[in-house]
Amino acid sequence: MHPLRITIFRGLLRWRHGPPWWTLRGDEERRPRWPWRSTALVAAFVLFGSNFAAHAQEGERAALDPFARTLLFVTGAALLWRQRHPVPVVFGTAVTTLLYLGAGYPYGPVFVAFAVACFSALVAGHRKAAWAAMGTLWAGHALVAHWLYRWLPPPGDSAAPWGQEVVIAAWVVAVAALSELARARREQWARERAERAQAARRRADEERLRIARELHDVLAHSISVINVQAGVGLALLDTDPEQARAALGTIKDQSKEALGEVRQVLDTLRTPGDAPRAPAPGLDRLPELVEQAASAGLAVEVEGKPPRLSPGTDLAAFRIVQEALTNVVRHSGSRHARVRLERDGGTLLLRVDDDGPATGADAGGSGNGLAGMRERAAALGGTIEAGPRPDGGFRVLAALPIDVKRAAT
Repeated sequence: MHPLRITIFRGLLRWRHGPPWWTLRGDEERRPRWPWRSTALVAAFVLFGSNFAAHAQEGERAALDPFARTLLFVTGAALLWRQRHPVPVVFGTAVTTLLYLGAGYPYGPVFVAFAVACFSALVAGHRKAAWAAMGTLWAGHALVAHWLYRWLPPPGDSAAPWGQEVVIAAWVVAVAALSELARARREQWARERAERAQAARRRADEERLRIARELHDVLAHSISVINVQAGVGLALLDTDPEQARAALGTIKDQSKEALGEVRQVLDTLRTPGDAPRAPAPGLDRLPELVEQAASAGLAVEVEGKPPRLSPGTDLAAFRIVQEALTNVVRHSGSRHARVRLERDGGTLLLRVDDDGPATGADAGGSGNGLAGMRERAAALGGTIEAGPRPDGGFRVLAALPIDVKRAAT
């Protein structure tokens, strides 16, 4: 059996290859975890990297003081909330970064914290907020570097070259492009995950219906024969013990066969890699159905021979005949039925007739039995017509594709 079937019946479809940490994996993880490690790493990088930048820019920019270190720490620590509150964090880091630059402190890795905040906001879908924060930072820096520098520390500072603004703009665009790419990938992963989950649910429903049909067909037919034979045995127990004993033997044989077929159906739930214990039944077992029906008091006349069929069509045809004969035994007063097999081009025409009359309200069979036959035929692209005949009795007419190529393989 294919391993996917086992996965379906365990109710699990695990996503082994997918998006990284920012993807939500379930209802229990709708609220992201606190990113302690990454925040600590970025904050440490910003603090220690700014010390090296201050030494490199000594005399050009203001020296780091407790206020500068507080701004750097707040900018890095704010990233701890970036997954839960990305919009306040991205604007907060933009403001603290502008305060740091406006105070004349050295350029350095303070921009890294803001880049991480923008990345998280864009990936989370807050595009307008992220773009607005980046625009605010760039415009604020241009304002400080080309106009307000006269009144801001360090004393004697000159206007920054416009080429620096081009570099900052390119840096902003690069961060935005990377973030947009990550956001697009996350949305693609989310769509693929939803499609896989939907496909798994669909396959699970199809598998459930298939097993339900198999169990219904096997049990309905066998139990009907057992019920008839049990009635015969009870009626003849005192007057004809030999006949009663024969009825009990039929019950034993039929129950054993039913258990075997039920076991075969349930074998689909075994561990993957095991081979089926018995081949699926097909029209080659039609004589067994005739014999079983005869033991229940129903004479079955078979006309025609089945053509070579694909395994799926062969199984469906067998189950349709089985269900139709079971319905005759249970719901018809007729003790005679006819099964006709005929090939019409690439289609197998399968007809089961009885002369009636119906013995209960469910003439022709229960709703589940007829629905199961229709589902089997529809799954192969065939059709089922079932209903009373004009001259009395009931008819089941199935048209199933033969599919010789698949049968040959």
